[in-house]
Amino acid sequence: MITYFYWVSVILLMLLAFYGIGVKFKQWKPAGIAAFLILVIGSGAYFFHFQQIFVKNWGGVMTVTVPDGHQHMMATWKDDNLWLESYEEKTNTCHFREYSKGAMLEGKVLIKNCNPLMGK
Repeated sequence: MITYFYWVSVILLMLLAFYGIGVKFKQWKPAGIAAFLILVIGSGAYFFHFQQIFVKNWGGVMTVTVPDGHQHMMATWKDDNLWLESYEEKTNTCHFREYSKGAMLEGKVLIKNCNPLMGK
């Protein structure tokens, strides 16, 4: 829910800038530039900072896709980063993947001969 509130706020700020500068002062080019800058800054702030914070702390929305050929095993949070564990049966390897803010500096840990889904 907080994610939707964030985007509605960004769009309202864009409209306010466009209306305030364009309609009140009849400056359409600066109004368009200001609205575009608000969109770019709002998108960057969401992608590089707020997305995982919203999901973890306030019930935001985030979608992560498990790679083809992998079976999802578990997910956990470490600070504000999401770690997912999946199992690749073809190579008998467990994959721990980190999803960090802005998809920068993401970690990956491989455990060979993992085979967690088969009992002995």
